[in-house]
Amino acid sequence: MKKVVIVFFSLIASGLCFGSSISNLYIVRSDRTLVQIYKFYQADVGNHLLNETYPVNPKSIVSYVINQDTTTKKRVAYLWPTSAVLSGVVALIENTNEKRYKTILDTDVLPGLEHYYDISRQPACYQSYLNSDGKQDRYYDDNVWLDIDFASLFLETKEKKYLSKAEEIWKFVISGWDDKLGGGIYWCEQKKSSKNTCSNAPAAVAAAKLYEATKNKEYLQWSKKIYAWTKLNLQDKSDLLYYDNINLNGLIGKQKFAYNSGQMLQAAVLLYNITKEKEYLTDARSIASAGYNFFFETHLGANGKSIKLVKQGNIWFTAIMLRGYIELYLVDKNKTYLNAFKYSLDLAWKNSRDKNGLFEDDWTGKEKNSSKWLLAQGAMVEMYARLSAIK
Repeated sequence: MKKVVIVFFSLIASGLCFGSSISNLYIVRSDRTLVQIYKFYQADVGNHLLNETYPVNPKSIVSYVINQDTTTKKRVAYLWPTSAVLSGVVALIENTNEKRYKTILDTDVLPGLEHYYDISRQPACYQSYLNSDGKQDRYYDDNVWLDIDFASLFLETKEKKYLSKAEEIWKFVISGWDDKLGGGIYWCEQKKSSKNTCSNAPAAVAAAKLYEATKNKEYLQWSKKIYAWTKLNLQDKSDLLYYDNINLNGLIGKQKFAYNSGQMLQAAVLLYNITKEKEYLTDARSIASAGYNFFFETHLGANGKSIKLVKQGNIWFTAIMLRGYIELYLVDKNKTYLNAFKYSLDLAWKNSRDKNGLFEDDWTGKEKNSSKWLLAQGAMVEMYARLSAIK
C-alpha cells in the first residue's frame, strides 16, 4: 500500500492524477481540485496531515472553536476542515468507478483523521484537534458529519469497518441528547449551553442512514425523534427555514445558515423514503422552496435571461445544502434547484480559481482571499462530484 501512496503523490506532483475512464465534466473538476489540495495543503506527508489554509497562516488562529491555544506555534488543520476532504473523497467514491479514490481514502485520508480520534474519554469520538496536543473540546456536530460519511461509505462499499466506525461515533453523538428543553443534542460536550440545528439536523440524517445500513429500528426512532424536536424548536414558522440554535434559557439564535435548512431537507426526504409518510415529503418540498427564495438570488445570464445563483457565503454550508436538494431530486426529478447549483458552480470554475487552481470565496472572482481555507476546497470537491450524477 505504501507504493500506492508514493505513486499517488508523484502523480500529484506532475499534475497527471486523472483516470483514463473519467469523462464526466464535474468529476474532472472534482478530481483536479482534490489534486490541488494535496499539492498545496500537505503539512506532513508521513502523518497524512493537512494545513488549515494555503498559504499557511503562521498563527493559525481560528474562530470556530470555543477554546484554543493562542500561541504562535504553527498548527495543522483542525478536524472540521479535515473532515471536508473526507466528504469530498466519499462523494467521488459514490459517483465514480475509480478504485483509486478508495485507495486515497484508506491510505491517506483516514490515517490522517485518526490523529484526532480520542479514546481516552468515553464514548470515544474525534476531538477538535490532534491527540498529540492533549485533550481538546469535542463537538457533536464535528462528529455527526463524520458519522454520515462513514455510514455512506458502508452503504456504498458494504465494508463493515466503516459501519463499525459509524456506530462508534453514533454513541458519542447521541450521548449529547438530554431532557433539557424537551430533548435535543448539544453543540459541544465541554460547553453544554446551546442545542444547535447543526448538531441535530445531521443527527437525524445519520440515524436514517444507520437505519438503512442495519435495519435496526432504534436508529429510525431516533431519526424521527430528533427531526421532530428540531422542527418544533428551531423552525421559523413564518418561512419554514431553520434558526441556528436555542440556548438553555430558551433564547433562539435566529441566524439562518444554508446547511441547517439543507440538512432538515435531506432528513425529511430520507424519512419519507423509509416511512412513505407524505408529511415528510411535504416538509421537504416546503423547505426546498423556501431555501431557493432565501439562499439564492436572481442574476442576468449571458443570454439575457434571469437565472438563480447561490448567494455568496460559506462554501461548505452550500455543499451541505446541496446534499438536501439532491436527495429531493432523486424523488421528484425536478431539476429547477439543481440547475441553480450547476450555474453557480460553472461560474465558480470559470471565474474564481486562482493560479493554483484553488477557489476564492467569491465565485464571481471579483473579491480575492489572502489565503484559501481547506474547508472550502474540500467542499468544492464534494459539490462537483455530487453534481456529476445529475443528468
